Amino acid sequence: MSDLVLWEVRNGVGHMVLNQPERGNVISTAMAHNLKAVVGLACNTDIGALLISASGKQFCVGGDISEFGEHRERLAPLIGAMLDLLNPVMHQLASLPLPVISAVQGPVGGGGIGLALCADLVLASRHMFLRGGYSAIGLSPDLGVSGYLTRRAGAARAKYILMSNRAVAAEDCLRMGLVDELHEPEQLLAAATALAEELAGGPTNSLAGIKSLCDSAHRQDLQQQLGAEREAMLGCARSDNSLEGVTAFLQKRKPVFQRR
Repeated sequence: MSDLVLWEVRNGVGHMVLNQPERGNVISTAMAHNLKAVVGLACNTDIGALLISASGKQFCVGGDISEFGEHRERLAPLIGAMLDLLNPVMHQLASLPLPVISAVQGPVGGGGIGLALCADLVLASRHMFLRGGYSAIGLSPDLGVSGYLTRRAGAARAKYILMSNRAVAAEDCLRMGLVDELHEPEQLLAAATALAEELAGGPTNSLAGIKSLCDSAHRQDLQQQLGAEREAMLGCARSDNSLEGVTAFLQKRKPVFQRR
């Protein structure tokens, strides 16, 4: 593994940092292999939250068009191999039973949108903007981009963003629900880190239940959702974290929760 994606654990938070700023943190084949390795570490490390961020002025510009051009005669096999590698990685990220936060400091496009919006909570700089990019080179979305845009902004807005290929400014991303908070550029990473550390110190079984229930709600009818909520709540109620939370509330003190 090279240093295209950095990994560090601090205060219970796993920090995954895209680290090819001179190329806009482009998703090349090499970057894809690095993402797989680091996400594997995230899945097998005792952390309470994961923070995804990026070095440089751009979060991630999407696929490596230069690499596409070099292999234009075999573009479909190249993209197919990359997606065979990255689709399980994206599924692992989305399935992590803990809060995932992204800090989007600058422009994001293409598959980078998937890396940003796969997070449960998305914090962004006021200098960021989002552009689909796919239609400009005759491709359709990947890495969950169509799904994440649709879930957060609705199908009509997702189609507009992806078909028109127009840039969506940070304030409009917030208004559409594509991001959850906006911060001044120099304050973004500190705010995202503070939130990640706060969540990492929380009741991870409770947070995992919240994540799972919210992610499955659009696929289930009310009866199924009520049943899933019952099972999740009973699982939490059997845990030490529930006992600690109730006791701390009654004693008017801050609870000390255990990580998963």
